[in-house]
Amino acid sequence: MAGMDEAVAELAAEHGDLDALLAGLADDRWLLPTPAEGWDIRDQVSHLADTNDICVDTITGGPRPLNEEALKFPTPEAFTQSGVDKGRAMTPAAVLDWWRTSAARNRDVLLQKDARDRVPWGLGMSAKMMATARMMETWAHAGDVRGALGMEPSATPRLRGIAFLTLRAVPYALSYAKVEQPAGTLRADLTYNGETWPIGPDDADNVITGDALEFCRLGIRRASRAQTSTLKAQGALAEAALDNLRAFL
Repeated sequence: MAGMDEAVAELAAEHGDLDALLAGLADDRWLLPTPAEGWDIRDQVSHLADTNDICVDTITGGPRPLNEEALKFPTPEAFTQSGVDKGRAMTPAAVLDWWRTSAARNRDVLLQKDARDRVPWGLGMSAKMMATARMMETWAHAGDVRGALGMEPSATPRLRGIAFLTLRAVPYALSYAKVEQPAGTLRADLTYNGETWPIGPDDADNVITGDALEFCRLGIRRASRAQTSTLKAQGALAEAALDNLRAFL
């Protein structure tokens, strides 16, 4: 559908990168601990597979849409853990097949939507932003898999979409942290491979500058602000944003 091809192509590329890490991985290496405390590689992939399924049901009106499924659990952590527990009862090969099948279905249903169609995921987002959100989620957990395998996080031009999503999520992130949003408008000027990516209004009176990878890792909560070296804030809103970035629900 209109406007979805590029977003879903980026999601497919992120899926492909993770698949390349997992294909041929010996069973014992699926049990390697990842940087996420208590989770091994199988847990990371199980979480992605389960949330892929939930995304499909949210879009298609299936039996487990997010905003209904999450209410069945006492806490968000318990909801997340339920998907991990499914995978712990499966072999690595079965988890890989589950993830591959769910990822393909996720791409297929997104391609049936118009970019502007609304998806009731959390507070709601466009179908195009949903594709970017699934790309962000895949990149985040693939980074944990890479960490378990002794590899650095990947940094591709797809970071631009993740950075855009992260900046758009600043009001949600501040609300989640129970921080009153300072007045003003916000832009991020992020560097990647010698380029500068301006994200946000040209006339913004608050500006974040720095490395795109650092910004995105801060947004997925894989780094703290104290662990970054390039990110700078100009203005109270920019300061609050960097202190509380959160790209996911």
